[in-house]
Amino acid sequence: MKVLTFGEIMLRLKAPGHERLMQSPMLEATFGGGEANVAVSLANYGMDAAFLTVLPQNTLGDACVGELRRFNVDTGRILRGPGRMGIYYLEAGANQLPSKVIYDRANSSVALAGPGAIDWDFAFEGIEWFHITGITPAISESLMLLSLESVQEAKKRGITVSCDLNYRKNLWKYGKDAQEIMCIIAAMSDVLIANEEDVQKSLGISIDVDVESGKIDSSKYEKLSQKVLESYPNVKKIAITLRESKSADTNGWSACLNDREAFLVSKHYDIHDIVDRVGGGDSFAAG
Repeated sequence: MKVLTFGEIMLRLKAPGHERLMQSPMLEATFGGGEANVAVSLANYGMDAAFLTVLPQNTLGDACVGELRRFNVDTGRILRGPGRMGIYYLEAGANQLPSKVIYDRANSSVALAGPGAIDWDFAFEGIEWFHITGITPAISESLMLLSLESVQEAKKRGITVSCDLNYRKNLWKYGKDAQEIMCIIAAMSDVLIANEEDVQKSLGISIDVDVESGKIDSSKYEKLSQKVLESYPNVKKIAITLRESKSADTNGWSACLNDREAFLVSKHYDIHDIVDRVGGGDSFAAG
């Protein structure tokens, strides 16, 4: 099975170790983005994974393509266009100090792309599974329209669609509400991936839990998943991550899955001395 993921990949500039941004005159440069992270993770599992985006026609774009190829991700569908490489700055958390992300992604090449920018016959050639997240339509209005087009075109071709709802309140800035768009995408998806905040903020479906508390009551999640499946009859299954943020260095991890036939809860893991939690949800989505 060949999987195609679609979204923005950015230049990631991180303060070394647990330093604050600009505490030292040095930043570590790599690349990262939710959908690209999924493609890399799938390739690491030995799967045939491709990534679709729009990159600038410059050395940064070239380096990004090269980095993806290093992980055996198919980059043959990536487009080059006007605009720039988006950037995010990361300051790792420590103990009770949370991690901090600063986005600088306005007018990136993919944010400028809109409907008609992609030849979907070419993009979907040989593809059996298409993955998108709620980050992509949040970036710009034109990219939101392209995101809707991508899912519609995948469904026309009988391709399985998965969507990680991935709500990002700092990105929905162009006048559209997350629920207005994500409800449309969810209705066309076969598989949804989320946490409880994603479901509440992106789909308007809630249970009586405080999403800001960091505490997990696993007994609530069968009800939550059932509400989602009742609201979206085309969705075949929903996976929900159950993350307990005890500190920046210690998290509790588990997950649940409702496939309309059974409600399953995973083993619980206590994770200590976290090296880098950015992309943890993407690794779950790939799994």
